[in-house]
Amino acid sequence: MPGERDAAITKTIRRQQLREIVPLADSTIYEMEQRGEFPRRFALTPRCVVWDLGEVQAWLAARRSKPILLAPGPDVNQRRTRPVREPDRAPRPASEGA
Repeated sequence: MPGERDAAITKTIRRQQLREIVPLADSTIYEMEQRGEFPRRFALTPRCVVWDLGEVQAWLAARRSKPILLAPGPDVNQRRTRPVREPDRAPRPASEGA
């Protein structure tokens, strides 16, 4: 018995078409799917996965309507291999020249 979600699918797209619409890496899309932040793919056959075009378009519209906050910069004071040196407190002497 098909559910309401299945009845709403009007068109599906394959991976190549998804890449043309959403310029993200496959690994990024996969991770977002696992976190529930991107529409889930489903299998038509054991070797063919597709996405619902309507869900992808709705996701794009939602992303367009809300701003994405910038990621915070790294805390460079926690570096292990190349720690950040303290800035010089005293001004450097002017170079003596001509």
